Amino acid sequence: MKKILVIAGLWLFSIVGIASAQEINEDNPYSLVHGVAMKTFDRIKANQAEIKKNPEIMRTIMKEELLPHIDYQFAAFMVLGKHFKSVPKDKLSEYVQVFREYLITTYAVAMGYYDNQEVLFEPEVAYDDKKSVTVRAVVKDPSRPEINVAFKVRKDSRTNEWKAYDMVAEGISMLNSKRSEFESILRQQGIDAVISLMREKIENPMEIKKELEKDNA
Repeated sequence: MKKILVIAGLWLFSIVGIASAQEINEDNPYSLVHGVAMKTFDRIKANQAEIKKNPEIMRTIMKEELLPHIDYQFAAFMVLGKHFKSVPKDKLSEYVQVFREYLITTYAVAMGYYDNQEVLFEPEVAYDDKKSVTVRAVVKDPSRPEINVAFKVRKDSRTNEWKAYDMVAEGISMLNSKRSEFESILRQQGIDAVISLMREKIENPMEIKKELEKDNA
């Protein structure tokens, strides 16, 4: 999972090298990925000094710039998998809200791994008749092998807007990884234990990784 978190951070930072400034276009899955990355990067860049003093600002940025374009409820249900039907409705609502904060923390932590890598996206393909699209990219680093990345985006049936719900790095899905991590806990201890685990992660204080600190020096 650490590798996936690193790549999540690289995506949101290094896409700035190939995307021009733009408003977020949720009618186009490819423009969505590019636009969200650009806005997130610009805000972090503008607040680097403040982030170094108070890393918690990273969570605020993720909440305001990234989260609105993630279908966190769909992602949360996918992580539950077959256990979805066994979770009481009141607990399901609590789980989704905690999962939302957990995603914010997950991506905020990932931002600390930026180190000037380059991300190249595959050309846009026709998607008019699709409800789900995979936006593929390659992470290039002069000192390391290339890494294949894919961002899964789905179309909301009510709003017709596209939102991201998963990221796959070298064939490893973030959601599938979380499903595997939570599966035994759900089976043996139930949903309360999963919620408790996520809350513990959320309550940990934010730390800026060495790579970001070095870049800010």
